[in-house]
Amino acid sequence: MGQTDRHDTLLVRRLALVANVSALTAEALRLNQKRAGIGMDVLRLELEIGRNGASAQLVQDLHEAEESAEAIRSACAACEERIVAAEGDVEDVDRTLAATDGN
Repeated sequence: MGQTDRHDTLLVRRLALVANVSALTAEALRLNQKRAGIGMDVLRLELEIGRNGASAQLVQDLHEAEESAEAIRSACAACEERIVAAEGDVEDVDRTLAATDGN
């Protein structure tokens, strides 16, 4: 494989990696919006319980909302880890590109 072919291959790889980072970032934003919405549900349920007492249904709804919030927090953390790894892959390709440009 010639130098130009290798360079082009690296550029194509970099483009795919950047697209992956972009998709992961969009997913993180979606998850954060969902987390915020669930947080609002938790607050609404807590206020309702505070005003009207803790009916079995409200307590169950609150428990489910809190479980959903925890699941979303875990998904956000996992997505952030994937973003960091994907950005590392982009940096690796950038270093390789810089090294091939120097030769």
